[in-house]
Amino acid sequence: MKNFVILFFSLINTISSAQQIPDIYTVETSFDRLEIVRMRSGTDLLEGLKQAIGEKNIKNAVILAGIGSVTDYHFHVVSDKNLPPAEEYPKASRALDLTTLQGYILNGRIHAHMTLSDENNAFGGHVEPGTKALTFFIVTLGILPDDLMIKNFDNYQW
Repeated sequence: MKNFVILFFSLINTISSAQQIPDIYTVETSFDRLEIVRMRSGTDLLEGLKQAIGEKNIKNAVILAGIGSVTDYHFHVVSDKNLPPAEEYPKASRALDLTTLQGYILNGRIHAHMTLSDENNAFGGHVEPGTKALTFFIVTLGILPDDLMIKNFDNYQW
């Protein structure tokens, strides 16, 4: 029975992969509501978002905005043109402003990007665990319908 289940899901995956996905794919929807999340000093940004979406049972959402400041940051960025791309994981303990946060919650999975700045530079990338609030974080989420089929939108192989 176990081998049958594995074979069945393997076949379904092969059929799904064989389907032609257009180069441009759109989904029409609207927000169910907005949620504004505030995190206190010392809170990990990614863990705070996970907790908030868990408590509110959020499956799909757009991260519309985020501001605050950090004591520590950790993110990753692509570092070459290959697929899958190589990645770098900058990490430091340094006070900076969180000037933007944006991204998506796709089937309960957070895909968030941030921009940090000081008096001379702005930089950032994909949020990783370890980005901690200095003053606070405020994040605005546009909640999308649970049945919206967007879970693969950030998969370059889809």
